[in-house]
Amino acid sequence: MESLFASGRIAEAIAVLVLVEFVLILALRRRLGRGPSAGALAATLLAGLCLVMALREALVGAGMAAIGMWLAAALVAHAADMLLRFRR
Repeated sequence: MESLFASGRIAEAIAVLVLVEFVLILALRRRLGRGPSAGALAATLLAGLCLVMALREALVGAGMAAIGMWLAAALVAHAADMLLRFRR
């Protein structure tokens, strides 16, 4: 279990689950005819995904620049998410 964290594999597994979640929610939206749009859902999940990738970089001992890049990307995705929410 410790090796999952030390290698960053736990963050990669979470990232895969986020992508699966995206696909499943879009399929459910298509089936039910309601739910968040693909763009709104992508912005929401992308913010979280970027935070998970920042965590991965920290777990594997990457430099501050790599961690900062993911955190900055999370900020941009979060801002896009908020803009989409306030437009509705």
